[in-house]
Amino acid sequence: MALFFKIVPEFQRVVRFTLGKYDGAPRGPGWVWVLPFIHGTMTVDLREEVFDVEPQTCITKDNAPVTVDMLTFMRVVDPEMAVLRVQSYRLAARGMAITTLRAVVGDMALDDVLAKREHINSIMQARMDEVTDRWGVKVNAVEIREILPPREIQEAMSRQMSAERNRRAVVTESEGTREAAIKIAEGNRQSAILNAEGEKQSAILNAEGNRQAAILNAEGFSMALDRIFQSASKVDEKTMALQYLDMMRSLASGPSTKWVIPMELTSFVQGFARNMASAASGAPAPNNGGGTNPAP
Repeated sequence: MALFFKIVPEFQRVVRFTLGKYDGAPRGPGWVWVLPFIHGTMTVDLREEVFDVEPQTCITKDNAPVTVDMLTFMRVVDPEMAVLRVQSYRLAARGMAITTLRAVVGDMALDDVLAKREHINSIMQARMDEVTDRWGVKVNAVEIREILPPREIQEAMSRQMSAERNRRAVVTESEGTREAAIKIAEGNRQSAILNAEGEKQSAILNAEGNRQAAILNAEGFSMALDRIFQSASKVDEKTMALQYLDMMRSLASGPSTKWVIPMELTSFVQGFARNMASAASGAPAPNNGGGTNPAP
């Protein structure tokens, strides 16, 4: 009984031939009648397949050899065409991937090949899909895994990258030094402005203080003169005579042997002596051109 039907899983389809002639649409999933010696079958997997393209040596537009390793993802969308239009769609897709890769890399310079992997992937997918579409196969993606330039080119690229990093380091350091110098100059300028402003305010405050001090000193000196004048206006000849006599007594007690006495003092002493005599006799003292005070 098992010879009369075949179980087809969900992810497969069966293309059946009756006496060598394709007899309709692909069958499955489920069971499919298969009669020995009458029916021939071919099973097609509908799941996405991936195959690894062995590393290929390609020549770039600027005649630099590079080795490229890539993966191709595809799936069968039409089992009938995948069976009737091509002998082996897997081998055909692999060969198409190799020739397309060499053509794409040959149209690009080495620097572009190394820097534009995504661009190469998209071009590869578009070109392969145009060809495999007639086989009922859809190319979903092409991914380049590795691109290896020759050793001498790798060494040159390494030296170039090292020089570029050194250049960037020097540029960054110079820019940092320039920024630091600008910041320092700006700080010095602000500091000078603040110092000048402080000195200005200090000078203004000092001048204001000196002016206030001078005004207060002048007012104090004026008040002192007023007090002296008020006190002097109340002093009479007797008080002045006593002051002169006290001065004479101080001179007499000193070590000096020569005195210089002004003429005004002698006339004052004479007047004082007359006043004393008048006070002793009870008569009023004569007027010496100045006002006299009555005897106490």
